[in-house]
Amino acid sequence: METPVEVKPTRVASGFLDDLSETCKMGTPNGRAMCKSDDEVPFDSEINFHLSESILVDVRGSHSGESQTARHETLAGIIYKSIRVVVFSNKLNLLMPFGPLAILVQKLTGHLGWVFGPSLLGIVPLAERLGYATEQLAFYTGDTVGGLLNATFGNATELIISIYALKSGMTRVVQLSLLGSILSNMLLVLGCAFLCGGIVNHKKEQVFNKAAASVNSGLLLMAVMGILFPAVLHYTHTEVRVGKSELSLSRLSSCIMLVAYVAYLFFQLKSQRSLYVSVNEDESQNGNNSNDDESPDISKWETLIWLSVMTAWISILSEYLVGAMEGASMAWEIPVAFISVILLPLVGNAAEHASAIMFAMKDKLDISLGVAIGSSTQISMFVIPFCVVIGWIIGQPMDLNFQLFETAALFLTVIVVAFMLQEGTANYFKGLMLILCYLIVAASFYVHVDSSQ
Repeated sequence: METPVEVKPTRVASGFLDDLSETCKMGTPNGRAMCKSDDEVPFDSEINFHLSESILVDVRGSHSGESQTARHETLAGIIYKSIRVVVFSNKLNLLMPFGPLAILVQKLTGHLGWVFGPSLLGIVPLAERLGYATEQLAFYTGDTVGGLLNATFGNATELIISIYALKSGMTRVVQLSLLGSILSNMLLVLGCAFLCGGIVNHKKEQVFNKAAASVNSGLLLMAVMGILFPAVLHYTHTEVRVGKSELSLSRLSSCIMLVAYVAYLFFQLKSQRSLYVSVNEDESQNGNNSNDDESPDISKWETLIWLSVMTAWISILSEYLVGAMEGASMAWEIPVAFISVILLPLVGNAAEHASAIMFAMKDKLDISLGVAIGSSTQISMFVIPFCVVIGWIIGQPMDLNFQLFETAALFLTVIVVAFMLQEGTANYFKGLMLILCYLIVAASFYVHVDSSQ
């Protein structure tokens, strides 16, 4: 049998009862009426209301200062927890001081060869944390939108660098770096995702949405078509107006590719959303998802703030990285084309690289494909045409003629990846083949001399 809890009256209630007792001792009619037993007349509702109001005022007065202090302590606790989870939870973040070190070396010495290395190391942990923040955002948006957001934030660096290089008249650097981003995402990033995911999940076959992968493969082939014809027109010397038809065709093709990418976004996010339901989301709807116990570590607004901060800081360091590229090429005796196509995209795609591997190891291949293939699609169908249009606006002759060697490398890469994705399954051997193909491409660019220079 439970023991009844004794409710002690507060200071206000106690004083009120003492006054009531004194009134009862007096012989007035009102005093006698108020002192009747509970069986005769229940406790007056007006007295009960005033008593409750007095108690509430007393409680509010005593705890208002405490609640305001607790509110400030809660805000400080949220900020501390967010910094601890994002910044101090990964040992790779020990490389973060190399970012400010690169800026300091640039200001003090101006030696471009020394700036390139610290900038490279400083961007790596930021890119990994960018992938982590995007993974947290995927909990709130779903796999399809999560992969699209990851590709967008990952390509923000390339877009900012490209616009900065266009203003400086370095159109060839823009072409090579964007081409390298496509090759790196399709071969290295996707290959590492398949390899690591296949090793970790070796007891079962990893599958992904084959229909969504086919649509991305078709868009990549369309991008190859848009890039191939200006190069063929140039090397066959069949231009109607020499030096002008190639540029005009590039600008027209860029506008068509931008329209196709906007239609693709509408098709993916609005018109045919059911086509892009990932395997994990389908299993969760059927009650077979083994990752139901996973929950985000930070809130949605914290994730958006961290994404903005990471993207801005990566863009700042990437500017120093690009500025030190030529100096590093002379100091290290490495061709500029190799740095532009191979080394620079490795840093720019570090976010996609880390997040794609992370998702693949958790058996979320649809997000990995959205990151790797989606990023390549976004660069080829949006970033490159957008740079052509921006060059058109500011008076820079940016075109889609990536030269014959570079266009052939892109065409063969798209064909190889399309064959790898046609079955809708992934394993470690496919990942190994993609990585080895990337090594062949890297070796080819190491011995390649850019004909435009």
